[in-house]
Amino acid sequence: MKITRQKHAKKHMGFYKYNFGFREPFQVLLDGTFCQAALRNKIQIREQLPGYLAGATQLCTTRCVLKELESLGKELYGAKLIAQRFQVRNCSHFKDPVSGSACLLSMIGEGNPHHYFIATQDQDLATKVKKKPGVPLLFIIQNTMVLDKPSPKSLAFVQAMQANQLVPDHQQQSIEHLKKEQGLVKEAGNRRKRKRAGGPNPLSCLKKKNKVQETQQPSTAKKKQKRKRNRTKSEIKAASVQLSVEA
Repeated sequence: MKITRQKHAKKHMGFYKYNFGFREPFQVLLDGTFCQAALRNKIQIREQLPGYLAGATQLCTTRCVLKELESLGKELYGAKLIAQRFQVRNCSHFKDPVSGSACLLSMIGEGNPHHYFIATQDQDLATKVKKKPGVPLLFIIQNTMVLDKPSPKSLAFVQAMQANQLVPDHQQQSIEHLKKEQGLVKEAGNRRKRKRAGGPNPLSCLKKKNKVQETQQPSTAKKKQKRKRNRTKSEIKAASVQLSVEA
């Protein structure tokens, strides 16, 4: 049963991560009923919840929840001590506190911009939470914490978004994050320039041609000088032969 619950939790978490941009640390808003159920069933919320959600968590509550537990007297004293250990998030009811359920509903607002989980045993509050898309719901059943499956409202919201072929900003960020984790996106700073094979240096080619021309020029001049010398020698010989004949 434990393995099955873990598989369901992993599947539901993937749904909220991909479609609504939930990221670690997961922020969980707890009310007094959830703290009381955890105390009665001897559940260590701080130790067990991160393992169940497979990620770091921030457990938090509100002043209205603490005021409500304080007003209920000794019966919920233990639940109040548990809730006091969590972070207290500011709500809009500082001067006029409201019930814990009303306060938590106001914290998620429209669209749950802060990506809160709601942890409660209050059935009325759970029903109202399910009417808002993108709000994960946690509760305790049979001495274990359970992440409820996505509500019909959340499923309908995702289907409408896919039908309109719209990619919201948080989903685009999740896609980019997954690409970086898989190494599909290379950072600009890590890119190296490829060395391309270059052609011959034109300056070196010119120098070689000049050298060839310079070596060719003196050889041709020497050949011309040799020809002139041979002509003068032949002319001198011919003149001497003529003189000898005449004599």
